[in-house]
Amino acid sequence: MDLRTQITTALKQAMKDKDASRLSTLRLINAAIKDKDIDARAAGDDDGVGGAEVLAILGKMAKQRMESARAYEEGNRLDLAEREREEITVIEEFLPRQLSAKESAAAVDAAVSEVGAESIRDMGKVMGILKGKYTGQMDFGAVGPMVKERLCS
Repeated sequence: MDLRTQITTALKQAMKDKDASRLSTLRLINAAIKDKDIDARAAGDDDGVGGAEVLAILGKMAKQRMESARAYEEGNRLDLAEREREEITVIEEFLPRQLSAKESAAAVDAAVSEVGAESIRDMGKVMGILKGKYTGQMDFGAVGPMVKERLCS
């Protein structure tokens, strides 16, 4: 079952269960995917977005909510921070397991070897390989500095 079907099935189940908070999060996910579909169609891709793009959308949504929760905590708005965390839980149900720091380092090493990267100029190639293989499984904001450090040493 592809990711879109899983999300639609979860949406229908949330409606049946009358789970309002889960339902609203699933609707937000659907809306974000549909927005990207519209953008893709406008660019000439009649099929809309694929599985990798959906994973990227979900990853971005989870990251935005983590940042919001942190900001709410700093502002002493714990009720809003808790709501953001609940949304993160729903979003993460559809994301693959995140790689650990060791696994991410091993993936970086493998990508550097695969590309034959020797200098910082090859960073884009390495990141391209990582994004192709590990979309949704690693935080590329954290992996970028790892790649840079690996290529500069």
